[in-house]
Amino acid sequence: MRLRDVELGDIDLYVRMRCDPVMMAELGGPLPRDGIEAKVQRDVAAVASDREWITMIIPDEAQPGVAAGTVVLWSHLEDAEPISEIGWMVLPEFQGRGLATAAARLLLGRARDDGRWGLVHAFPGVSNGASNQICRALGCTLIGQRDVEFAGRTLATNHWRIDPGSDLT
Repeated sequence: MRLRDVELGDIDLYVRMRCDPVMMAELGGPLPRDGIEAKVQRDVAAVASDREWITMIIPDEAQPGVAAGTVVLWSHLEDAEPISEIGWMVLPEFQGRGLATAAARLLLGRARDDGRWGLVHAFPGVSNGASNQICRALGCTLIGQRDVEFAGRTLATNHWRIDPGSDLT
């Protein structure tokens, strides 16, 4: 498995992940198809400027054109303070193989080595057993539950935190 940066050609993968009711069940339902190209362009620009790490999970080096999903690390403001956040999505046919855990561990290892991200937070839905298990497997600490906004929707989430420099397992 390896990670590669998002590319302009990843539109179909974004559509499969973000516009599918099954993939988006824990995130308030599918997003509209309109605007996906613009989202990919914004993400490519964010990676090019090194503001965000938006990576595609490539499960097999022998098939570099096949992506299983994404793992992303970005910063945003929360209560006027910067916060680093990690998130992941894996297509159904690749789920249950440990790819999201391995990809998140790899990206957190990069964050540890880079040193600029500080504490990293994750906010999986309270009912998303798989993503909450990934947080446990990575060595994250459960802070509590909280509502977060995603794509104009309020989601009930678990708030996990990890210090990649000392907690990553």
